[in-house]
Amino acid sequence: MSRVRVNSTQFEVRPSASFNEAPSASLDEVTFGRLVETHRRELQVHCYRMLGSFQDAEDLVQETFLRAWRKRDTFAARSTVRAWLYRIATNACLDFLSRHPRQPRAGRGPVPAETGPRPTTSDEVYWLQPYPDRLLEPAAPADAQPDAALVAKETIELAFLVAIQHLPPRQRAVLILRDVLGWPAAEAADLLELSVASANSALQRARANIKDHLPPSRIEWAPTGDPTDAERALLQRYMGVLEQGDTGAMAQLLREDIRITMPMPVPCVPGMPDPAWWDRSSFLASLRDVLDPGSSAYLGQWRSLPTRANRQPAAAHYVRRPGEATFRPQVLEVLRVADGKIVEITAFEPALFPAFGLPATL
Repeated sequence: MSRVRVNSTQFEVRPSASFNEAPSASLDEVTFGRLVETHRRELQVHCYRMLGSFQDAEDLVQETFLRAWRKRDTFAARSTVRAWLYRIATNACLDFLSRHPRQPRAGRGPVPAETGPRPTTSDEVYWLQPYPDRLLEPAAPADAQPDAALVAKETIELAFLVAIQHLPPRQRAVLILRDVLGWPAAEAADLLELSVASANSALQRARANIKDHLPPSRIEWAPTGDPTDAERALLQRYMGVLEQGDTGAMAQLLREDIRITMPMPVPCVPGMPDPAWWDRSSFLASLRDVLDPGSSAYLGQWRSLPTRANRQPAAAHYVRRPGEATFRPQVLEVLRVADGKIVEITAFEPALFPAFGLPATL
């Protein structure tokens, strides 16, 4: 027996609960908990797509379960429990986005070598957070595998997540329902309480808008399966040269047009450059200072652990500061690899290390 908590309400989940039981006003908490928990992971991925934030997605799944419990007598037998929960989750996300509107902001790029204005960017999704691959695996029992398997197949790479955050919320929702989850037009329209014509129109606008924010080729953002041996080896080399402080070797791993970004929740964080993105030369210059014991920017010794986020290779970096004995979490980096080189690094603060199953210290 396990327990499921929906805000202040706690549900016991027993193996004997049937997946075929439908929510109703007379449904006991035990069976209700069993029903909704089956869909937790895919609903969390759905909310994550809508919001771009792992932590917000966790909160909205809890909100979804609470709303479902309160409205269990509204379940219509003409739909499945899964579709009913997706309706509630989508509306909960739309309500959240209405209360907390967020727009990607333009940022300034690194100072160019030659005299001139700093380049601008328009795709800084400052609330973006990574999603642990270990939570993308199907968790439901065998009789629910068709639903759970969708979690592993959905497009979730960071480039796609950034792109869809540029869409208005309803366009984002219809794109996810139709093009990611593969829902029929009528079902997506019904969920969003739109006519089929209006839903199709929103979908066409979303498809057109998203093209402006995706890499030129779909192959660059489509999710892949397990990492290749070459990808694993490149990740290991990257972590190794960082631990050794070898910026010369680091330069050999990076493509000339690499982009390094760090989404930030506030315009300026003390101690961080403005803006929080670098090109190859500015990144290597900053790295030299951070790794040089004689520099005022020196942080200490580095140790790294491999992980996976958003179906991409990732590295969890720890730093042992001068005079300390413990390596503490410093940054989580998600890498995009192409043709044997690192072409993009997205760096995140270490707050989500626990969600990745990473140790608190080394």
